[in-house]
Amino acid sequence: MGGTQGNLKFRLTPYLFLLPNILIFSLFIIVPAIRGLWMSLWDWGVFTDKIFIGFDNFKMLLSDTVFWITFKNTIIYSFFVVMLLIIVALALAMMLYRDKLRGKRVFRAAFYIPSLMSMITVGIAWRFILGDEMGLINYLIRLLGGKPVSWLTDGKLAMLCVIVVSVWMWAGYYMIVFISGLQAIPDELYEAARIDGASSVSIFFKITLPLLKPTTLVVLILSTINAFKAYELISVMTKGGPGYATKFIVQQIYQVAFTEDRMGYASAMAVVLMLLIGVFTLLQFKFSGREQDYE
Repeated sequence: MGGTQGNLKFRLTPYLFLLPNILIFSLFIIVPAIRGLWMSLWDWGVFTDKIFIGFDNFKMLLSDTVFWITFKNTIIYSFFVVMLLIIVALALAMMLYRDKLRGKRVFRAAFYIPSLMSMITVGIAWRFILGDEMGLINYLIRLLGGKPVSWLTDGKLAMLCVIVVSVWMWAGYYMIVFISGLQAIPDELYEAARIDGASSVSIFFKITLPLLKPTTLVVLILSTINAFKAYELISVMTKGGPGYATKFIVQQIYQVAFTEDRMGYASAMAVVLMLLIGVFTLLQFKFSGREQDYE
């Protein structure tokens, strides 16, 4: 009898440790997601009576031009931000992960610090740097006799700027993730490859990249989710402009919900965004293949 109770306690102990995380995840993720799905079935506003309309909100999305513009902008922004983050973060990690590198901690900290800053603070700072009239870069261009550039008021340049600033802000964070992955690769593999006469390029593509596959998948998923949820930085830097050039789904959800008081319709947009993130995450898992075991 005592042995049975002991086994039961042994089996239940891991779940007790997981319980706080499960409760927090359910309270702040699962419950709001279910409520958002329920709200999307209603014509609902804070100051109006709610009316059940089924899937009419989703039908309206199909003909909502602004929504599809923000959808396209979100896809473009997320694609370039994620690809550039992986390239830049991996390049920084390759340069700074070796123990013998002098001053590596200073450089790591310098690249990591932007990810610790408030997005609103970063947005204000870069708006000051890239502003048309009072911007620091245009001021220097004028001093050199050049013509100011419309960094944040030209549609294509504005999108480019928010992409570059996003990569600047988060590259250091994902650099640390890649460094942890690089440090887990056994040195014996590199030594054996060098003995066999493999070049640095060959070692990178045949050893480093394949064994970084699990780490790259983590970076890919986290950066994709963050890119799809981008809000504060873009709102401060460009306010979604000029026009709809840098307006993303999250900004449109906020406007529809809190400016136009159409909570049900905004919830339908949020459901679409949730499904979009889920689909991209599943595709990333599918095409990543199995993790390789190199221990």
